[in-house]
Amino acid sequence: MNSSVPLCDIQAQFRELAEPIREAVNRVLASGQVILGPEVAALEEEVARYCGTSHGIGCASGSDALWLALEALEIGPGDEVIVPPFTFFATASAVCRAGARPVFADIDPVSFNIDPEQVESKITERTKAILPVHLFGQCADMEPLWRIAEAHDLYIIEDSAQAIGSEYHGKRSGTLGAAACLSFYPSKNLGAMGDAGMVVTGDPEWAARMTWLRTHGMEPKYHHKLLGWNARLDAIQAAILRVKLPHLDRWTQGRQAAAHRYDALIADMGLEHFLQRPVELPNRRHVFNQYVVRVAFGQRDDLVRHLRAQKIGCEIYYPIPLHLQECLAYLDYHSGDFPVSEEAARCVLALPMFPDLTIDQQQRTLRACADFLGQQIRLAA
Repeated sequence: MNSSVPLCDIQAQFRELAEPIREAVNRVLASGQVILGPEVAALEEEVARYCGTSHGIGCASGSDALWLALEALEIGPGDEVIVPPFTFFATASAVCRAGARPVFADIDPVSFNIDPEQVESKITERTKAILPVHLFGQCADMEPLWRIAEAHDLYIIEDSAQAIGSEYHGKRSGTLGAAACLSFYPSKNLGAMGDAGMVVTGDPEWAARMTWLRTHGMEPKYHHKLLGWNARLDAIQAAILRVKLPHLDRWTQGRQAAAHRYDALIADMGLEHFLQRPVELPNRRHVFNQYVVRVAFGQRDDLVRHLRAQKIGCEIYYPIPLHLQECLAYLDYHSGDFPVSEEAARCVLALPMFPDLTIDQQQRTLRACADFLGQQIRLAA
């Protein structure tokens, strides 16, 4: 009986770092400071430095990071924020929670990231910001977005939830906009053991506002400058992330090596017409939070069932574009409005990806894909 292949093996990192993680957790428990405190402050400084900027504001999740950034920039009712429809729901929901309106712009078919030409066509007098997502670990095309933002006096807020450590023309994600929002969800390249997030920015005034906002707008204690909410980061999660952060570049290299092995194996096995490989664009550092292929011949959903029956992890990121989500129907978008995003939703598939993914696991995954394709060919004969 073949062993299973997980989509993401987060236990491997714990096995590697079990002792320093336990020591870090015990240190926090012994201190009695389990919310914010010195561990969070140290993590904020270390992550900001890693991203190449000056301020980090730890918070409870990547979703809260997006909301904090929008609130700090005073984006709210009457404002519009341009976002891609092909991304995780939090990107648009944060805009809605801030009281603003998400305006969708379709994606580039090669990178899955927001298409700058589509962005420019969506700008109105109410547009306040552009929120590009660095999807799957590769930066959006920022240079044209910078030109658009400058011409129209707009903020750029990076959704870097999947892209810590990624780079665009030598500049690291976290320095490509007014602020960048990170997620430390366990499956991310830098993952906590629970929910956690952070905003990084080079602006001290915005950083101060976010620090207040995450604690009900308090500064000083029980004096509420702003209408904030509880978005505090647990010190235990911060301590765990501090143990993991020095290993992030090594883990990223492991992901990159696994992605390049996939590329070669797909070609060697003659699967390139069935599984379209992800494209690493020039002058990017792709950190491969996911390895996402396009499945040809309308066979994606059947392939998913086949892989899962073989105990091979896979996931569809994302099966329904945001403009077609039920709770966003009030925005009055319809099927066909964003054809590139809708086509991506019909055919994308994430294969197993994590730093310690072995070539044997990758070969098993792709042999299962080849077996499925062979079955389909025989059925059609």
